[in-house]
Amino acid sequence: MEIKLKALKFDAGEKLTAFVEKKVNRLEKFFLPGVPPETEVTLEDVKEGKKAKLHIHIPGDDLIIEKIADTFENAVTGAVDAMKEKLTRAKEKLFDK
Repeated sequence: MEIKLKALKFDAGEKLTAFVEKKVNRLEKFFLPGVPPETEVTLEDVKEGKKAKLHIHIPGDDLIIEKIADTFENAVTGAVDAMKEKLTRAKEKLFDK
C-alpha cells in the first residue's frame, strides 16, 4: 500500500514516519483484494493538540477520519482504529448490494 504522508508546518522525523507507516499498513487486510487504495495521512499541530487526518480513497467512496490527541502517535492510533470500523462497514455495505 502506498501512503502519502503530509506534515503541515513541521518536519516529521524518521521515527514518526515509520510509526505512521506501520500503523496504517495494518489497514491493508481490511481492503478488497486487488483494489489498491489511495491513502493519505496528514499530521498537523493545532491549538487543541496534535491532529491526524486519515483519508482513504477506495473505488466509489472517500473515507475520512480526523482525530486530535496529546501526541501524534495517539492521534494516528485513534484514527487507524476508527478507520478499521469504517472500512468494515463500507465492505459490508458493498457486499449487501
